[in-house]
Amino acid sequence: MSLMPTYSRLPVTFVRGEGVHVWDRNGKRYLDALAGIAVCGLGHANPAVAAAISTQAGELLHTSNLYGIEKQQALADALVSLSGMEVVFFCNSGAEANEAAIKIARAHGHSKGIEKPEIIVTDHSFHGRTLATLSATGNAKVHSGFEPLVEGFVRVPFDDLAAAERAAKDHSGVIAVLVEPIQGEGGVVVPDPSYLSGLRSLCDRRGLLLMLDEVQTGMGRTGAWFTHQHYGISADVMTLAKALGNGVPIGACLARSEAAAALKPGSHGSTFGGNPLACAAALAVIATIQREHLVERAAEAGARLAAGLKRALSGQNCVVEVRGRGLMIGIELDRPCAELVGMALERGLLINVTAERVVRLLPPLIISNEQIDEVAGTLGSLIRTWNAGGAAAE
Repeated sequence: MSLMPTYSRLPVTFVRGEGVHVWDRNGKRYLDALAGIAVCGLGHANPAVAAAISTQAGELLHTSNLYGIEKQQALADALVSLSGMEVVFFCNSGAEANEAAIKIARAHGHSKGIEKPEIIVTDHSFHGRTLATLSATGNAKVHSGFEPLVEGFVRVPFDDLAAAERAAKDHSGVIAVLVEPIQGEGGVVVPDPSYLSGLRSLCDRRGLLLMLDEVQTGMGRTGAWFTHQHYGISADVMTLAKALGNGVPIGACLARSEAAAALKPGSHGSTFGGNPLACAAALAVIATIQREHLVERAAEAGARLAAGLKRALSGQNCVVEVRGRGLMIGIELDRPCAELVGMALERGLLINVTAERVVRLLPPLIISNEQIDEVAGTLGSLIRTWNAGGAAAE
């Protein structure tokens, strides 16, 4: 074995992709309703992204952040325009983007004379697997074996505004709140519509930074460029990654107001962050989403998929809830259902199960109505078979 055993991989290797489909080494085609875990929002082998990567690879790959990078500046300008934020730090992943957010909060706290700044985080959250971001994550399984955890996080239940209010009151060192607008790894948990606006109000009243982890929910996934825009609020810090590069590793930490000035030259950095190749890919992603109106399409497609799933699963007593927003959908079942992943693989459908009993769907934003209906029909059939105690088709 030459790979560290950090993943329990499924028994399949993909060699080619096009649109919403991928093909394995034996030529079998699969409909990808997971999109590389919300990464390939434009699907596989998107022509515009492929062309941008090819052109940039023939011009300039890397110089480092010791020098100006033209496409990095263009990408920063585009993200600022879309988000209403002020400045951007580029890195290589969502975990790195959240690390930057945590450092911003701590630096901001120290500037306010707080010796030990603290950040409010939530149960069942997921922010990454570096030591700081796994410490912020609200999942004991992620923590296991890596203690002692990084200090400075105050944990409260998700979607519980009163608990956040108490934590801010009881902990004098609290300087920020870090939260996902919709919990992804936690089971596609959609909070009450008043939750994010309530957190915004709390932060405004107590002088805290509202830091939104939009790594999975951003870039059009839920029918808005960034999910918090559904609620008419602004973040002080926002993190992005996943779909920003459509498969090319890139992360971004955006900030505004006081948070925008927290990091100074020498206080943070990244060797590869925002290099010409990654930024060229991300610029192509943004241009394609805009040109093809994929933010609006995600809202329409998600409504169709959710409705189709509800019809296909009507009368199934194992279904607790079909929930989500846009093309971020979870089907909560009444018991652990990991075996559905393998059953779906046999049927040529890529899905994921998270939080033990939630089927998570994150299909590409380009998915057609016909393909949406195929996902709903196939998954509905599989869950019915599973609920009846049946096995995967041979």
